Amino acid sequence: MPISSVGRRSSERGVTLIELLIVMTIVALLAGLAYPSAVAGLDSLRLRSAASQVASFLNTAMDRAERRQQAVELRISPGEDALGARSADSSFTTVMSLPDSIAIASIEPPVVNAEGQNQPRRFLLYPGGTLPRIAIELVTRDGRKRRVRVDPITGLPHSETVEK
Repeated sequence: MPISSVGRRSSERGVTLIELLIVMTIVALLAGLAYPSAVAGLDSLRLRSAASQVASFLNTAMDRAERRQQAVELRISPGEDALGARSADSSFTTVMSLPDSIAIASIEPPVVNAEGQNQPRRFLLYPGGTLPRIAIELVTRDGRKRRVRVDPITGLPHSETVEK
């Protein structure tokens, strides 16, 4: 059967191996270009979520001290990337661990000696008392930072982005 001027014979229709490889290469290049920005976006969401959880945790501890009229000890452990709170009579005990990709970079107010930077820090929250000026800086593996700060005037924790 001769080849018509319109196109190939019906048995020769389809995609050649070269065309398939070209399409697969283009798809792989697009995926390779999009992957880093997708991962960075996920890390940013994780950081924002962790900062929100820390703010909520601090708010719970402060609320417990005020409503139950009990002193609450707040423990921040940079080495374990965890926060803990307990009341004086141990009726209230809670612990929050940060996700693996998020770490506690620093705690304010800073420690006077350099050796104590990675040591657990303890703060007391008194009912009716002034709140300590606490700031916890969180960091991702790629260096993005977010700070959770307790405003001693309003008593509310809030999260803010830290510029590099």
